[in-house]
Amino acid sequence: MKNKTLLIIGLVWPEPKSSAAGTRMLQLIELFQKQGFSVVFASAAQESDFSYDLKSIGVTTQKIVLNSNTFDDFIKELNPEMVLFDRFVIEEQFGWRVYENCPNALRILDTEDLHCLRLTRQNAVKKNIEFQLSDLLTSEIAKREIASILRCDLSLIISEFEMKILIETFKINPDLLHYLPLFYGFTAENLILSFHQKKDFVFIGNFLHEPNWDAVKQLKEKIWPEIRKELPDAIMHIYGAYPSQKVLQLHNPKENFMIHGRAENARDVIRNAKILLAPIRFGAGLKGKLLEAMQLGTPSITTNIGAEGINANYNWNGFIADDFNEFASKVVLLYQEESIWNQSQKNGFKILENRFKVDLFENMFADKINFLQSNLESHRKQNFMGNLLLHHTALSTKYMSRWIEEKNK
Repeated sequence: MKNKTLLIIGLVWPEPKSSAAGTRMLQLIELFQKQGFSVVFASAAQESDFSYDLKSIGVTTQKIVLNSNTFDDFIKELNPEMVLFDRFVIEEQFGWRVYENCPNALRILDTEDLHCLRLTRQNAVKKNIEFQLSDLLTSEIAKREIASILRCDLSLIISEFEMKILIETFKINPDLLHYLPLFYGFTAENLILSFHQKKDFVFIGNFLHEPNWDAVKQLKEKIWPEIRKELPDAIMHIYGAYPSQKVLQLHNPKENFMIHGRAENARDVIRNAKILLAPIRFGAGLKGKLLEAMQLGTPSITTNIGAEGINANYNWNGFIADDFNEFASKVVLLYQEESIWNQSQKNGFKILENRFKVDLFENMFADKINFLQSNLESHRKQNFMGNLLLHHTALSTKYMSRWIEEKNK
């Protein structure tokens, strides 16, 4: 009997060493392979030197073209049982083609994070106003993103906070959503360093992601000068893929503020630091850097937005502070007090053990997929708004794409 086929349409080729999004994609591929799916990964993006070798894990790869009926021929021939869209913009571009050419394929959206939440928060920070959940209801991105969620049979949501927003603010039927966070297991004990084996501070994050650039700016301008007054010998190490010129210009050895660019080994960089600092003012989803720090035994100090969706009722593995003066004083305290630092490290292990082990999620996810595949017709009948959005009168993305296709001939 032939394996079931899953087609993943990627916004980009996964780069697990560049961002948590790349890690997330590899985790999803592994979950589906365990369920017996043959995985085909297709993308219209250019591969980079840092793209993961998907063939090495048994994934077939396919380059595709935007706004072209060559995709229709490809998917008809492949005839997958399931299609996963990597972020809502990919569903906008390819969802209607999947619907027309493979109507019986289960359509899944991996939201990665709620783009509308991240961008609306970013807008509030730029305007120096307080973000309100009700702001989302007037967001143009939200209208597109929620429409995409409604058109799909299932959307994977990375954060419990975002599940709550979708159900309570946007009134989405919970049957269309499935909570599936990033997974982080344990590192072998001998790789966990103690308080006295670690030193200095680290921040790490892909600089194509706006919240990371903003966080580094806050560190440089508001937080690091305060820390330096108390800890003049400590060094702030900034790592991240794709640093722009404005990031590199912040490099200042006299102030012990070091911009290194891409880390050769991100895990070693986090493991060797005494504390990870993440003063994130806007964003969404889960912060992979904070979960990885917990896994590697490195306490962290972040904001409420940074910690969102991670600790629930568990104590943080360090401190959470939104006021940057308080942030700086907590950094100094944690750096100097071994007993608080040790307890923080244990708190991180506890959060991972109780909230992010893959065993907590994989069976429930497999059951959900099996249920949907067996009951797809009745599941779709219940989703009237989704059917309405697939009606030809609502498919502006389809007609825009057709127009571009004709124009390109």
